Amino acid sequence: MDRVDRARLLWIAAEDNLAASARAAEMGDFAVERAAGVPEALEYLKRSKIDAVVVCLPLPEYTPMKALEELLRADSGVPLILSDPRLQLQDAVRLIRAGAFDVLGGEEEPEQFAGMLQDAVDDRRSRAWGCPDADEPWRGILVGASRPFEEVIRMVRLVGSRRSTVLITGETGTGKEMAARAVHMAGPRGRLPMVSVCCSALPENLLEAELFGHVRGAFTGAINQRIGRFEHANGSTLFLDEIGDMPLDLQAKLLRVLQEREFQRLGSSETVHVDVRVVAATNADLLERMRQGRFREDLYYRLNVVPISLPPLRARVGDVAPLTHHFVRKICRLEDIPLKQVSREALGRLTAYSWPGNVRQLENTVERAIVLSGERNMLHPSDFPLDGQAPRPVAENAAANFVQVPDDGLDFEQTVGQIARGILEQALRKTNGNKKMAADLLRLKRTTLAAKLRSLETSDPELAAMPSDFVHCA
Repeated sequence: MDRVDRARLLWIAAEDNLAASARAAEMGDFAVERAAGVPEALEYLKRSKIDAVVVCLPLPEYTPMKALEELLRADSGVPLILSDPRLQLQDAVRLIRAGAFDVLGGEEEPEQFAGMLQDAVDDRRSRAWGCPDADEPWRGILVGASRPFEEVIRMVRLVGSRRSTVLITGETGTGKEMAARAVHMAGPRGRLPMVSVCCSALPENLLEAELFGHVRGAFTGAINQRIGRFEHANGSTLFLDEIGDMPLDLQAKLLRVLQEREFQRLGSSETVHVDVRVVAATNADLLERMRQGRFREDLYYRLNVVPISLPPLRARVGDVAPLTHHFVRKICRLEDIPLKQVSREALGRLTAYSWPGNVRQLENTVERAIVLSGERNMLHPSDFPLDGQAPRPVAENAAANFVQVPDDGLDFEQTVGQIARGILEQALRKTNGNKKMAADLLRLKRTTLAAKLRSLETSDPELAAMPSDFVHCA
């Protein structure tokens, strides 16, 4: 994460526990502010922007629920992580339902705790990007805050209000059209629709007619006069996608329009004057094409007035999580289905992938996961097959067939406890007693697994009698 834009944490603890905030700063690139209690924290939230809050309990005169409610009233959008070794599982569930981002037991490994903090920050920022500032509505389509992508944001801000020609470069799928739309929306021309043309989609004669228009009889099939895209974009922005594929003869005509702001329709001697801002994009190496004689040098320098280079997704790993959340919201909204959640393990899997198809591949992967997940609310790693792997089938009704209800009935709580005990035992044996690995296997947080084990120990003498190195190992 860029140190200029480090995540800001507010660490709330009693005076004798404030030194623990240094632990958070050591585990991640966070700027940590300290508050000795809830009243001081409330004042801080009123005057500063905070990405996440950590509340170390107990606090004098505040129950966990009272602290949570008052902090959420001050900032309903900030993720709140509560840490209290005294809390029981049912207390943690109530706090999460009341709005806590996570509830911890105080026994987390440093790396795990840092990961939870980063998840909270990602959640905060992804929701903020879903509701862009009224002064910069284009931020809603440029999702990301990583250091490489911050340069793109900076360039859009600088050039948006100008009329200068922009050349956007980047690999296929990096979001060049989204960047072009952001440039368009960032200036006064954004009040009109942006006009787009793909230079590789049409043969030369049709592309010329598409750009400049034609009069009746200009060529075979031209039965009516037609206005071209340059005229349609008068007063607005014309986006020329795949500019590297434009034929050489047409490049010369485009150069004249860029220089003189005028052109002639096909078959006409009338000069048409336009005020058009041109944004071009390509995934090709235009310098190499110039050396090959396939792209005009003068056109290249006329287009490359303001260059914007989009980094591949593998170079902006920190943006994978917010992009994933963005696409989940977008697709669920388009499909008119309840919003789905993405598990921490799934986000870890997505973040570790190299994404050769860049942002476009990520969006398609998220859409596939949503489709294959059916009615489930949570998306797991198995919903995101990568490298051509086929998704593993999910037995939706496995739980319904797990237990047969006898004619004389059964004790529901006891039966569920026995099933839970069996599942936990299997997971711990498969992972040689490693609770973190067992929690990952069961798609649980490690603290949730630990709480379930403590609960079962108190209610199940057999589990309590199991070897301590099996139940309690890290």
